[in-house]
Amino acid sequence: MRTTEIAVPGARLVTDIQLPDGDGPFPAVVLRTPYDRRRHRAEARGWAARGFAAVVQDVRGRYASGGQWHPYRDEATDGAATLRRIRDEAWSDGRIVAAGASYAAHCALAAARGDDPAGRPDAVIAAVPALGLAETAREAGGVERLSARAGWWAAHGDRPDSDERALAKALASDPRLLEHLPPATLPSRLGRDLPSWGALWEAVFDAPDPAAPGPRVPLLVVGGTRDPFLGDAVRLWQHWSGTARLLLGPWGHGLTAEPGPEARPGHAIALGELYVRWARAALDGTLRPGRHGAIALGGSEHWYAADTPSRPSARDFGSPAGLRLLHGEHFTADPHRPVRSDELGIDTGGPADRAVLVTPPLPRPLDLLGSAGVQLRATADTTSADWAVRVVALDPDGRADPLAVGVVRRADPPGADARFPVPLGPLARRLPAGTRLRVEIAGHHFPAHARNPHTGEDPVHATRLTASRRTVRTTGSTLLLPVADGRHPVDPVEETCT
Repeated sequence: MRTTEIAVPGARLVTDIQLPDGDGPFPAVVLRTPYDRRRHRAEARGWAARGFAAVVQDVRGRYASGGQWHPYRDEATDGAATLRRIRDEAWSDGRIVAAGASYAAHCALAAARGDDPAGRPDAVIAAVPALGLAETAREAGGVERLSARAGWWAAHGDRPDSDERALAKALASDPRLLEHLPPATLPSRLGRDLPSWGALWEAVFDAPDPAAPGPRVPLLVVGGTRDPFLGDAVRLWQHWSGTARLLLGPWGHGLTAEPGPEARPGHAIALGELYVRWARAALDGTLRPGRHGAIALGGSEHWYAADTPSRPSARDFGSPAGLRLLHGEHFTADPHRPVRSDELGIDTGGPADRAVLVTPPLPRPLDLLGSAGVQLRATADTTSADWAVRVVALDPDGRADPLAVGVVRRADPPGADARFPVPLGPLARRLPAGTRLRVEIAGHHFPAHARNPHTGEDPVHATRLTASRRTVRTTGSTLLLPVADGRHPVDPVEETCT
């Protein structure tokens, strides 16, 4: 392995290059990361052993690279400059795969969306993609992601290195750290200068023009059904204009290093070997056109094709065969005492802070595969109101396992009888017989999401909180589940790499 510097405007980017044995030329895999290129040296050796030149670079302002670190600002231009330089190397055959996970996936995708053909990769591998400032700041329904963003910025923001436990240490000193108002002043409570924290909340999502041509290079998206960016990964695959593949396993943000309890031996995947096989097929042009892929069904041994539709199953609120209201037809969403995202226990003895509904026990196993949602009919006495829906699977012994969460922001007239959807995202789970589903409808999901103050202020800058009284109408409210019927299992490697 040799280390070099690649000059870009305003910085020199330190880059490791691991070449295969032999004279070449070779195709290249490029990984640009803010998380320290040295952590990827074993990965680079693995690519080189399989015939790819591995190029791993610290992004601008991080670890050994020069310049100023501004999250999400310079990756398109720096990535394009890096790829142009690689194509000029004597050992390069001109073909490049841009790869990465989380922020590094953003780096790969930013280069793929560039205007200069010489600065674009020929294929992209994007794992658990953290797509951009606006995409990571808020859910699709507009609600701010608080604890995950606070954790990332405390660990990595506006500094040349990382402290993965920065937020945990701050919370140990002040357990109510994320409760202090306004959230915009978090850096002062961390004792850190974080100018990019404000830029995060000012970012506006720029929806792509559906008629505009997008990147045509092949794309592999890899995600986990327990990853907070699951919905973003699926949408990326769905809207990519070129050949696209999707692989979803029962994993968290760390993929196979973070298996969920529903993972089974049949879900074991050697991701490195799959990446190599996919990269070869993508560069050789042997992938089938269109969108294909495989999704693991947690709780079973099976994988199913990602592009096969499921049968929608509606379970009405208040119906004996659907969902029975246990508590909280009328409840108060009080941001001083918000429903917490990190607690599954419910006290139904006191004043209601959420509506709680439950299904009868399942008479037989139920396979759920596809997008779930709630069609809600409800009222709030405040103009601004967040609606958080959490679905929890209760096993026959009553143990709870979170299954899905959806949060949307509404601005209906106070007291109006509103009807609206709350998307719950993709599900991929086999529920055993005897399982009950518990549905909770609340006004907050804190600290995963910032508290709506109900005053009309932006939750990130709000300094005053007030309660919001809510009513959930069981008539006209429905839980929509994607039921997998008559599907045939697939080989995830074959489905992804052919």
